[in-house]
Amino acid sequence: GGDSKAEGLLGPEDAPGAARDMDMRFSSITGVVATEEKARFERMIFRATRGNCYVRFAPIKQPITDPASGELIEKCVFIVFYKSVSIETKLKKICDAFDAHRYSLPDMDDAPAVDRMLTENAQELVDSRTVLLKNQDTRFRLCQMLARHTERWTWIVVREKAIYHSLNMFKSDVSGMLRGEGWVVSESAAELRDAITRAHSSMDSNMPSHIDQVPKPWPTPPTHFTTNKFTYGYQEFVNTYGIPRYREANPALFTAATFPFLFGVMYGDIGHGLFLLCAGLYLLWNEKANDKAKLGEMAAGMHAGRYMIAMMGFFAVYAGFIYNDMFSLGLNLFGSRWVFDGQYNGEVEEGAVAVQTASYGSAESVYPFGLDPMWHVTSNELLFFNSFKMKLSVIFGIAQMFSGTCLKGINAIYFKQKLDFLFEFLPMVAFASSLFVYMVVLIFMKWTIDWNSRMLSATCLEPGGDGWGSEDYKECVNGECGVWTECSGQGNGLCTPWGYDCTDYSTTAEKCPLNFGGSGDGCQPPNLITSLINIALQPGNVDEPMYDGQAFIQNILLLIAFASVPILLLAKPYFLSKQHENAVHHHAHDDEEHGEAEDEEEHSFGEILIHQAIETIEFVLGMVSNTASYLRLWALSLAHSELATVFWEKAMVSTLNINWFAAFIGYGIFAGVTFGVLLMMDVLECFLHALRLHWVEFQNKFFAADGVRFAPYSFKAIITDTGA
Repeated sequence: GGDSKAEGLLGPEDAPGAARDMDMRFSSITGVVATEEKARFERMIFRATRGNCYVRFAPIKQPITDPASGELIEKCVFIVFYKSVSIETKLKKICDAFDAHRYSLPDMDDAPAVDRMLTENAQELVDSRTVLLKNQDTRFRLCQMLARHTERWTWIVVREKAIYHSLNMFKSDVSGMLRGEGWVVSESAAELRDAITRAHSSMDSNMPSHIDQVPKPWPTPPTHFTTNKFTYGYQEFVNTYGIPRYREANPALFTAATFPFLFGVMYGDIGHGLFLLCAGLYLLWNEKANDKAKLGEMAAGMHAGRYMIAMMGFFAVYAGFIYNDMFSLGLNLFGSRWVFDGQYNGEVEEGAVAVQTASYGSAESVYPFGLDPMWHVTSNELLFFNSFKMKLSVIFGIAQMFSGTCLKGINAIYFKQKLDFLFEFLPMVAFASSLFVYMVVLIFMKWTIDWNSRMLSATCLEPGGDGWGSEDYKECVNGECGVWTECSGQGNGLCTPWGYDCTDYSTTAEKCPLNFGGSGDGCQPPNLITSLINIALQPGNVDEPMYDGQAFIQNILLLIAFASVPILLLAKPYFLSKQHENAVHHHAHDDEEHGEAEDEEEHSFGEILIHQAIETIEFVLGMVSNTASYLRLWALSLAHSELATVFWEKAMVSTLNINWFAAFIGYGIFAGVTFGVLLMMDVLECFLHALRLHWVEFQNKFFAADGVRFAPYSFKAIITDTGA
């Protein structure tokens, strides 16, 4: 009885304490959440529970792989203490919303359970790592085995798909046969038959294949050009603009010669061209190695154009020798034919005039190759080079455009297009020749005329004085050439070489013995630009003629140019409409059909006339604008030489007289700007301008660029395209 009493006495005191301990115990949720979601996660818990919970976070040192995305994500561990079942429900929903993974933990007071859980987790980690390593090793060995066959399997699948795609284009024919039509290069027809025969013999098939030529008329065949290492790059240039028509003149043949040449005209410099030439020769030296190597896009492009780069460098050096220009300096290779008074003593005065070392016009007075280096140190250097390069640009441009027009006529002859030859090509040639080719003739005439002799023939001199009896006078008067004749002395006492009495009021026309007309009468060199403009603006008026009857000939040429335009505009549409009208009347059987044919005739004639008007305007205005466009040869060459001069004078010459360190710094600046501007940017600029001259100015004279490229069936090309 005492024991039970004692228990009764203790119970009422201890039972409430135990209940209070249970009431004070908090529940918890643990898990892992992304670190970037930590702030939002904590804020959401606080708002949802109104602050009736306690949250703690601990970062995980190493990133954890997200099983959904496979990416490494920074995560942290959280534990939330709470006291309500309703709060627990909210917390679980929040964890699910934030993709937080929850983990169950035993009671922290149950130490054996905690130790047991840690041991189990460690063992699971070891087992999982073992399984992952074995899976990784198995996967690696499987990929190794598959990698040996993947490329071959891919090729087989691609080839089979290509074969089935081609077979789907065949059509059913008699007796279950399939019939397909295609194109083959005529030189490869025998090779095609041999390949089909070998294929059937290896298959042991009783059903032979029959190859025969489809009877004409054919659709327009695709265009194919056989290229080599040298011509490949130029052909791709042309193909980028447009594919030539079948059997049409291929511009790439001419581009292979004129493209690097025109580049050299713009980039002409011996030193800079040597750098480019060496770069091209280096690419040629490594040709075999680069053929086998896997190159990037830019390196592959340079490798494909290796011969082009070498040719561009060669013509740049050639043009540099013509200009006698090396890093803006002239080279006195053969000895200058001009000399300044006192130049050997270094006492040349400002404004001094150089004299020739040999008589004018003799072989000894001509520099053997290129321009005389003395021009690079004269005050009128820029004027001389401007005149020379501008005229050279016009000559090259008109020559190339006229050759393009001639190719149009060759195409018309080959395709037997009589109307195109008679009423397009011939009027175009007449228009171009009467104005633009004539301009080239005038340029050469002005270069070849002995203006010293002509101007001397209209110069008043004192008989027996200085200059009288000079060998420079070579004009022919009354059948006698170069004969000095004294005048009667009735004027002011001065005479012209041919015996005219000079007065104070004598004009050049009166003193000149040539009688070509105009104010110069042939004894005064003309301004060619003014002369050419006056052909159209002042017909029949030549102020400074170069030959007898120049005004009459220019009027004839102007009439030819004016007459060719309406022929070019109207003749071809007229004859095409007549041909169409005859064809319509031949097929007309009743009035209704005849009326529909007339509507079609009027519609087609209008279209032809509009098309011809566009072509006429494009050609006539294009000859003018394209000729001006070729002046870019002069402009870029001038810019190149002037930039080289500025870099040399400002970076090198200005530092040479300071000290060795300044010269060293100046050379670094000179090399840097030369490489960056002249060897990089200017090469690209001249390249693009030369390309533009061929695409626009040259090819549009004859090139329609609406052909279809021949795409032969090739497993190699199919596999290469698939791999790309």
